[in-house]
Amino acid sequence: MKDTAFRPDPQVRVRKYKIGAIGAGMIMADCHLAAYAEAGFPVVAIASRTKANAQKVADRWNIAVVHDTPEALINDPAVEIVDIAYPPDQQPALIRKALAAPHVKAVLAQKPLALSLAEARALRDEAKAAGKPLSVNQNMRYDQSMQVLKQILDSGDLGEPVFAQIDMHAIPHWQGFLEGYDRLTLSNMSVHHLDALRFLFGDPDEVTSITRTDPRTTFAHSDGIVVTTLRFPSGLLALSTEDVWSGPREEGYEDDQHITWRVEGTRGVAKGTIGWPTGAASTLSFNAKGVTGGKWVSPQWETMWFPHAFIGVMEQLQHAIDTGTDPVLNVADNVRTMALVEAAYQSINEGRTIRLDLSND
Repeated sequence: MKDTAFRPDPQVRVRKYKIGAIGAGMIMADCHLAAYAEAGFPVVAIASRTKANAQKVADRWNIAVVHDTPEALINDPAVEIVDIAYPPDQQPALIRKALAAPHVKAVLAQKPLALSLAEARALRDEAKAAGKPLSVNQNMRYDQSMQVLKQILDSGDLGEPVFAQIDMHAIPHWQGFLEGYDRLTLSNMSVHHLDALRFLFGDPDEVTSITRTDPRTTFAHSDGIVVTTLRFPSGLLALSTEDVWSGPREEGYEDDQHITWRVEGTRGVAKGTIGWPTGAASTLSFNAKGVTGGKWVSPQWETMWFPHAFIGVMEQLQHAIDTGTDPVLNVADNVRTMALVEAAYQSINEGRTIRLDLSND
């Protein structure tokens, strides 16, 4: 495969459906809306828990209408896509209202979709009954290095995948609402990596997770630092490490926060970085027999996970509406990711490997 064949960012095929944004926090203000402005997606209204916060974001991104409440936004007949960035305990009620609104064509929700797997399954079934696409924002799939890695894997250049690893040593910004939940890292950080591994390799049939608390996180939590091993039907082993401690972080201390990944196949190796912790572009290099002449090939791009991956997330939903097809990030697929996360918690609680069949979800 030649360097020129890589597509780190998806083509924007549709940009006509009018978006109503619910939420005014960092994810909406700095990621969703920044991406939509760059892609030319029309955002016609915004609402949040506090109208003043929504107004500030509206002023920043030139959004004409600020509603008093999320419910008022959902009832606005000008809104065709409801884009929700809200805590998971409050999100399901908003999804249900949006599915019931006759003028709403589709919904984009955050992960985790709900606080329980049972409720996520219920939302999946309700969206199907409503005949409307419900998409879940698994944005790491649209990280540029993940997109190019998927293309390399699909080409067969690496041969049969043997081992894969995502190795995170970085400190997330835990949102304030997480203090009210018992679950932390697996649901809110590992979910990116476990979903990315499903995107790359399909569904695993075994999961083993272990954890310890994060010394920096002062509120109660069951999972801090997490290490998860996946086994796939082919025999592929994958390791996902979320070291959210990553050493001290204080004035005068030079840390080395980073996220790296590696995939080894029978004919080659690909490796790279996720640029999110340092605000840089992600990277990828690969070396494959009969393809790269024994040299490492390193395609280049200027776009980044935050915010540019969010273009791909909204584009795939707009395209699904336009073509009458399922979104790539469809709710049924996301329920399988949630089932994997649930199995990882079961592994921690029971101290054993969990066998699973995600095809049942």
